[in-house]
Amino acid sequence: MNKLFNISKKQMFPIGLVLILALSRLIPHPWNFTPVIAVAMMSGYFFKNIYFSLFILLISMLIADVFIGFYENMIFVYLSLALITFVFFKIIKKINFKNLFIYSFAGSLIFFIVSNFGVWASGSPGPGDIPYERNLTGLIECYILAIPFFGNTFLSTLIFAYPTIFIYKSLPTWSSPR
Repeated sequence: MNKLFNISKKQMFPIGLVLILALSRLIPHPWNFTPVIAVAMMSGYFFKNIYFSLFILLISMLIADVFIGFYENMIFVYLSLALITFVFFKIIKKINFKNLFIYSFAGSLIFFIVSNFGVWASGSPGPGDIPYERNLTGLIECYILAIPFFGNTFLSTLIFAYPTIFIYKSLPTWSSPR
């Protein structure tokens, strides 16, 4: 019973951090300036079980989306976040302040590629409310027009990931997630 309590205690702080990050999406913000990539990265890194990592991520996103409202390309956003979580769970074994910059860029890039592919594939409107053409030219146009949003995605990932990992590593008994 004591072992179960210690495991639970070790997981409560990371769960709380992930939920706070995800629910901070409810605060008004510029386009694509949200903590979602940091949430996906940290849930993949913090937890020992991939299913638990994905569960915490998806539940926290769903809770926020209940308040924000559901949107057309939600499946691609969730898919990109699940992929980021999986990558951080399987590949990233150590996060420090130096490599977090590269990891934040990689997570933002995964999100950019998958979510904008979803915009193009679903026939969502492009500029002037005209859907992107369903060919390679339309896909390239979709990615090019989304580049300005990438800056906010990457910047917000950095701004949310660094304090999260700093706080997590500042607590000596919880500094080793796996």
